[in-house]
Amino acid sequence: MTKAIYPGSFDPVTLGHLDIIKRAASIFDEITVSVLVNQGKSPLFSVQERVNILKEVTKDIPNVKVDSFDGLLVDHARKSGADVVIRGLRAITDFEYELQLAQTNRKLCSSVDTVFLTTNLEYAYLSSSTVKEVASYGGDISKFVPEVVADAVYSKLKANK
Repeated sequence: MTKAIYPGSFDPVTLGHLDIIKRAASIFDEITVSVLVNQGKSPLFSVQERVNILKEVTKDIPNVKVDSFDGLLVDHARKSGADVVIRGLRAITDFEYELQLAQTNRKLCSSVDTVFLTTNLEYAYLSSSTVKEVASYGGDISKFVPEVVADAVYSKLKANK
């Protein structure tokens, strides 16, 4: 059984993220979407809120689990029994950064490989930051995220005012 981890901030999860999750789920036996606890960022949603949102939008994909982690990804991968880390690539600029991370992770733990999935061109421009910025100005984010995510983003932004 091949287990894979798809790590990220997912603040919020986008249709691009979901595309990668669905495609990875068709390749690997089990996918764990792991929300990174990053003390260096000020996220819109708490870690638990992001986990809950991801559980909601992936509930129809039977081989997907959702969790969170703090610390080194390779340590989390080992504890989870994952053999593979999934990373999405939107553009060539992503590749340099992601390659460096993959090589570092491989040096830290030679039993965990990284697999890159290129983003569907339909979502190549999309990022969580873009979603939050558009929403903060009252723009329509329905083409960027699932409806439940759009509702959560607008509610959170309204509550934060």
